[in-house]
Amino acid sequence: MSQVAVVVKLKVLDGQRDAMTEAVKPGIETAKGEQGTRFYVFHHDAVEPNTVWFYELYANQDAANAHMSSEAFKSWSKTLAPFAASAPEISFLTPMGGKGL
Repeated sequence: MSQVAVVVKLKVLDGQRDAMTEAVKPGIETAKGEQGTRFYVFHHDAVEPNTVWFYELYANQDAANAHMSSEAFKSWSKTLAPFAASAPEISFLTPMGGKGL
């Protein structure tokens, strides 16, 4: 089975990026314990201060599904909603090669 990558772009309400960053931390800790989650990285956009990004890499589709359907993820996602200015933009990708894969 192929690895699965997910890139999420999220616009944050003005003045809420630092609060959002704190709210993200428990989800990152949960992802660290997921066996099929290879990368789960949160980023601040270097140009747009009210934009944050997630880069996720999973061993396979089953691992991605396990992460996204877990009760921990669903609960944690709800805690981020008050900081969001709009719905997230989500892209699903199939890595084809590169360093670190």
